[in-house]
Amino acid sequence: MSELPKPSYIGKVRDVYDLGNSLILSSTDRVSAFDVVFRQIVPGKGKVLNKISAEWFSYFKDIPNHIIETDVSKFPSPFKDHPDLKDRSVLVKKCKRIDFECVVRGYLSGSGWKGYKQDGTLAFKKLPPGLKESEKLPEPAFTPAIKNDTGHDENISEDRMKNEIGSELFSILKEKSISLYTRAAELVAGAGILLCDTKFEFGISEDTVILIDEILTPDSSRYWAQESYVIGTTPPSMDKQILRNYLEKSGWNKVPPAPDLPESLIVELQAAYKEIQDRLLKCLSQEST
Repeated sequence: MSELPKPSYIGKVRDVYDLGNSLILSSTDRVSAFDVVFRQIVPGKGKVLNKISAEWFSYFKDIPNHIIETDVSKFPSPFKDHPDLKDRSVLVKKCKRIDFECVVRGYLSGSGWKGYKQDGTLAFKKLPPGLKESEKLPEPAFTPAIKNDTGHDENISEDRMKNEIGSELFSILKEKSISLYTRAAELVAGAGILLCDTKFEFGISEDTVILIDEILTPDSSRYWAQESYVIGTTPPSMDKQILRNYLEKSGWNKVPPAPDLPESLIVELQAAYKEIQDRLLKCLSQEST
């Protein structure tokens, strides 16, 4: 077995290998929150994210994306069949990344709920008065964020995004994002799952807008079980929100160094990731048959 080269780039939770015209994205078991990486890992997390994302990319095959190959046995050497990459990596096209996160919210929760309580708005737009926490929005809301090189990503208005990338590209990204969210939310609802919110990222390859990064994973999305959903509460999460909720109550100031995580939380995260994987894959497999 050939030695695996050092990653060209080490992100918060993924390692990237630059192959020239393509990249290998490897989802590790590292865990991050509030842009800080923790010392502990969540064993098996990377494989869960990789599998869920690959299945969603396959489901949305009508939307151009960056996937070249998901089977590690078909990767070029020395990456081919490498055990460190197996079941947690994809070979993708290299493209020009559009440095905005295309967030779509279907329910009023998290930072969206905090903003609404303060001034009655969501992503700088007024919402009807009297909405409750976790209530379904009148329609899916596009709430973009800009990816900053340092510090946290920044929520921005649609107008700012439109001014920075142009009306035509903005309209394409918004339409694709809301369509993807709506289709995914309708599908998982049939399996008793509510897709609270999610984020998509896009790039440009050969003058075509393509879907990149990961999609609809429990790291990039907030999933709730229908059976535990109650308006006016914070429903139990089936995703990384479990970690964020713990940290919000811990008193940590969200500045490095990250605190150690209790083993009980690691076990809880493992169980949640496994449950959402099983439920999503069952849902997707039934849809494809």
